Amino acid sequence: MLSRLFGVVADDQAHAPPLKPMGLTYPQYLVMLVLWENDDTDGTMVSQLGERLFLDSGTLTPLLKRMESSGLLRRSEPVTTSAVLIYLTPAGRALKKQAAKIPACVMAAAQCSLTEVNALTQEMLTPGSA
Repeated sequence: MLSRLFGVVADDQAHAPPLKPMGLTYPQYLVMLVLWENDDTDGTMVSQLGERLFLDSGTLTPLLKRMESSGLLRRSEPVTTSAVLIYLTPAGRALKKQAAKIPACVMAAAQCSLTEVNALTQEMLTPGSA
């Protein structure tokens, strides 16, 4: 099960069909997941986004600029030299409903049930269960 799931997650083609109508790439989808989760009026710091996604600023900055030019988010002026806040736009918020089908598409491509994915998640989060 683990190899099937990771194989699908690593294969950008598994995500391409459901993401294409939304105009998102898989990395952009991951950014949106974090922003949807943290959606509030205070914004999300780019550094926090990078920590959550394990991406450095050299990777994240161009990705965010493309997403901003697509109208999905806006970036604030730096609060400090290293603190830029990211805010979802109404267009970015509107994609959340469309994106709700993505996990089911990934599970179907991996031939995994929700129960199997949940069990795998718990196993990965349990220290010493390698």
